[in-house]
Amino acid sequence: MSGKYRYIAVDLGAESGRVMLASLRKGKISLQQVHRFANAPVEQQNSLRWDFTKIFSEIKTGIKKAFAVTSNIESIGVDTWGVDFGLIDENGTLIENPCHYRDKRNEGVLEKACKILPKKDIYFNTGIQFLPFNSLYQLLAYKWQKPDVLSRAYKLLFMPDLVVYFLTGAVSAEYTIASTSQMMDMKTGRWSQKLLQALELPKDILPEIIQPATYIGTLKEQIAEQLNCKPIPVIAVGSHDTASAVAAIPAAEGLNWAYLSSGTWSLLGAEISKPVINDTSFQMEFTNEGGVEGSIRLLKNIMGLWLVQECRNQWAKDGYDYDYAQLVEMAANAEPFTALIDTEYIDFLSPGNMPEKINQFLQSTKQHTIVDKGQMVRVLLESLAVRYRQVLQMLEELLEREIEVLHVVGGGSKNQLLNQLTADATGKKVIAGPAEATVTGNIIMQAVSKGHIGCISDAKKIVADSFDITEYTPRKTSNWQHFIQKKTYNKIG
Repeated sequence: MSGKYRYIAVDLGAESGRVMLASLRKGKISLQQVHRFANAPVEQQNSLRWDFTKIFSEIKTGIKKAFAVTSNIESIGVDTWGVDFGLIDENGTLIENPCHYRDKRNEGVLEKACKILPKKDIYFNTGIQFLPFNSLYQLLAYKWQKPDVLSRAYKLLFMPDLVVYFLTGAVSAEYTIASTSQMMDMKTGRWSQKLLQALELPKDILPEIIQPATYIGTLKEQIAEQLNCKPIPVIAVGSHDTASAVAAIPAAEGLNWAYLSSGTWSLLGAEISKPVINDTSFQMEFTNEGGVEGSIRLLKNIMGLWLVQECRNQWAKDGYDYDYAQLVEMAANAEPFTALIDTEYIDFLSPGNMPEKINQFLQSTKQHTIVDKGQMVRVLLESLAVRYRQVLQMLEELLEREIEVLHVVGGGSKNQLLNQLTADATGKKVIAGPAEATVTGNIIMQAVSKGHIGCISDAKKIVADSFDITEYTPRKTSNWQHFIQKKTYNKIG
């Protein structure tokens, strides 16, 4: 490795988007945020949607700002959340704004699909956890509710692929994002013809699947002119944000480790070489998603910090505008072990008055309702830690080995209270960082594609040398066992 290389990472999350400028020099990565913007859904045509015109405009603004810093940029990579997609017609026009995964049109579609093709058949073909917003059910919702729109579709493009298409004109489906759709055969890495045929879904609208580190194309001439930059290459990264985050985990060789990508969603799992698709993984509802360099991410989706985010939003509407640091401090000072919620309770999935929903759940499970805001956040964080403990135990059973270390990456890795609660509840050493794992993984795959980094194992050392990492040692795990046993409740709903 010689010289200094610069890359642009476009990183879109469910709350905000960023354009980051990264440098790789002398075995270290440094990051500079050049543009950040809010990314909230909008109500259109009686549904919840992403304002793609605004998103793309903000991305172009960020790229232009990056080139204002330096014109010496090697490439661009794009990562986003999973499952959502846009439909383009034969003229290359986006037919309508992509629907948000929390849109109510998805309600009941999963159940209807499983009456056509048994749930077990779907799982054993795709290896994906059943979630009502998976791309499969979103596409079926189009077929059953908006056949006129679907009939006009030339190609279906997942969110990162949609951004890449408008940057380059190239049509493709990157492997890690395609794997989240529940339409891909995880054993072959190809679209599942069996599934598509059984559910009578159009096959031709699904693009060719390409691997991370693949060169896709260059910026369109007119885009480069708009941004006052050269037509630089666009590289397929691990375009599902969790795939990028896992690529950047600075795990030591030889240790049995798991990861927790902590943000709006929590994704807890392990990186393995082959999918685990059997009766046990089906019953446990574990998912097998694609990773970089042919790896598989065996994981479980957990509701995550969405619960705290929605409480904060509601309190702001009520005139109590706290930042996250204040809420965590209030929670740290609150009484421990007062209540336990089921973080995966279905009513928590949709936007709305989250404090009210939580108190309704507590009433239904014969627990005391909560007025104090710090106390409510404390209960949410403790309940997440308990859920992490449960999922880790299931993961160990599936892998038939004990997990020694839990690596926490993403924005949630900065939540020191949650990290310590997680260590305490699971009895595992927790290593937190980097917080910018998604962007770092995005950059890593660009550098691998360009030959500036040899492979992911080389990259892990670079990450460890580049970012601050914090360790948390478990304390008083017996208290957690007593708490869980005392607060056991029958699930409702």
